[in-house]
Amino acid sequence: MSAHENAREGYDFAHPLPLPLLAGTFVVLTMLTILTVAQASFEFGSIDVLIVMVIATVKAILVGAIFMHLAWDKPFNIICFIGSFVFVGLFIMFTLFDSRATVKDDIPILDDGIVTASAEK
Repeated sequence: MSAHENAREGYDFAHPLPLPLLAGTFVVLTMLTILTVAQASFEFGSIDVLIVMVIATVKAILVGAIFMHLAWDKPFNIICFIGSFVFVGLFIMFTLFDSRATVKDDIPILDDGIVTASAEK
């Protein structure tokens, strides 16, 4: 028995892609990288991180779908890939919530207990 006889229909090991699709994906990824670098020179305030994360997510989806062949793979693998993005997004979101809750500006500083050397004399 060969490996092809054991493989399910439509899920072969190798999936050849046309060269224009690969080149087009490369061009789009390069443009998105240039867009990320260009975005760093502008001040968008509090949505800077959101813009960069959206661009990075689009790039990761392109890499996963085209170069990792997830667009032609089993649906379970796509669900796992998307689920990992959801959990990473949740972890980043909870980390940002926690970092904003512990900003040093929000911690009150009491000067009552501070004694200087000149006050002791």
